Amino acid sequence: MNKGLIALAFGGLAIGMTEFSMMGLLMNIAEDIDISIPKASNLIGLYALGVVVGAPTLVILTANMAPKKVLFYFMLMFFLFNGIFSLAPNEWSLYISRFVSGLPHGAFFGVGSVVAAKLSKPGKEATAIAIMFTGMTIANLAGIPLGTYIGQNYSWRVTYGIISCLGLVTATSIYFWLPTIEKPTINIRKQVNYFVRKEAWLIIAVIAVGTGGLFAWISYIGPLVTKVSGLAERNVPIIMFLVGLGMFFGNLIGGKLADTFIPTKAAMYSFMAMGVCLVLGYFVSPIEWAAYPMAFITGGVAFSIGSSLQMMLINSAEGAETIAASAGQAAFNIGNSLGAYFGAIPIGLGFAYNTPMLVGAGLAFSGSILALVYLVYYRKGKSRSEVV
Repeated sequence: MNKGLIALAFGGLAIGMTEFSMMGLLMNIAEDIDISIPKASNLIGLYALGVVVGAPTLVILTANMAPKKVLFYFMLMFFLFNGIFSLAPNEWSLYISRFVSGLPHGAFFGVGSVVAAKLSKPGKEATAIAIMFTGMTIANLAGIPLGTYIGQNYSWRVTYGIISCLGLVTATSIYFWLPTIEKPTINIRKQVNYFVRKEAWLIIAVIAVGTGGLFAWISYIGPLVTKVSGLAERNVPIIMFLVGLGMFFGNLIGGKLADTFIPTKAAMYSFMAMGVCLVLGYFVSPIEWAAYPMAFITGGVAFSIGSSLQMMLINSAEGAETIAASAGQAAFNIGNSLGAYFGAIPIGLGFAYNTPMLVGAGLAFSGSILALVYLVYYRKGKSRSEVV
């Protein structure tokens, strides 16, 4: 396997751990800083906001730098900001440091997606991007359950200290393994003008709304399985492992599907399947044993979507691929924030911790409908329908 893709996958591992470890440790962090779980979920939203701000800003600021150097600097930022978060002494310093730790996330995946596509063989671009995102699925498979265990038995700060160090490991692997790619000649105006196009905002809406379904579920998965399914807290890492295992296989299958079929259709069907899984999960969540297979199945379905969405963005943005791919990560984290926020509303009203799954189902089905609208819009010949 190309060592450059492995270096990018290390970045996916580190970023996946910093983003998703929060879900398994939310109760521990809330207890540590003495706030409610819905209030602690602000840490999820603030990270997502950091991604939204950082993705386009950092991509534009580094547009004319060599991709290898850009990715190296992004992971040094990741190392620094997550280290600060792990040491933050109080609630507001946690909020601020969590926000800045999200800044390099979307920019890394935006630049990394384009680099991965360039490192791939013709016709295998989505598969190469999926390899980069395999790092994120490995984070869910092994890193996050381990981080959850360490956070529950020692301190969540130890977990995030380890995550910070993974950023340094990634920066080192990029320096030694990623080949030098020709410095791009980028028209900043053309990059920014991508956001003038209506179809760009429609894709962003597809991603933000649809992926909100994932985050309405996974943001509260700890209290879901302990307070509704009746599992002991020590079993939460097992649940996170099963979620990660599902994401691992779902990501690989999603990459193959996006290379085989029209990415928009693949995205539409994946969102529909996610909605079905979340509705089913709501009804079976009080059954203790059902928590295990549903964690695997829902994780797999939810993460089959990533490569299709990235290819939709890249294919729709000739000459502005990097900003489009980074915008996709920003949109994904808008979904992160939307899912966590709307999922918290029924909890705040006194409903059980499985009700966010119904909120998530609504968001996933809405994402599928928006993908259908996008598909019909392109089928009318208004743009490059043959590539989306």
